[in-house]
Amino acid sequence: MENQSFGQRLKQSTYKIVRRLLIFSLLIGLAIFSFFYFGTYESGVLAGKVLRITEKGVIFKTHEGKINLESFGALKGTNPIAETFDFSVENSEVEVIKQLQEVALTGERVNLKFEKRYMAFFWRGDTKYFVTEVERQK
Repeated sequence: MENQSFGQRLKQSTYKIVRRLLIFSLLIGLAIFSFFYFGTYESGVLAGKVLRITEKGVIFKTHEGKINLESFGALKGTNPIAETFDFSVENSEVEVIKQLQEVALTGERVNLKFEKRYMAFFWRGDTKYFVTEVERQK
């Protein structure tokens, strides 16, 4: 067995340190990305009438919608204030997209359960708000 010179041992130990730092950085980056991609910041319900549900995009097709939230004034006899809210629907939620298309055509009032994500990714949707369930009001 040959004796390694000090320079060769230093080079090998530096290589090991750099390799470990790169692997550690990659794992930390993957953990941060997973947190922002899968993490839910807020969940709740929106009530109103779905104005539209569309499929948008050139390469990455996403489903985007708009709901009309009618908020009523504190005074009797005042007109409701029309407020709209944009949302997205993940492509895997085929049943939710179908229900949204139906209620957009009928104009019925619905409750939309949603989750707000930490970040919006262009291949997933335009907004941070993702509808997960449609409840039709009876």
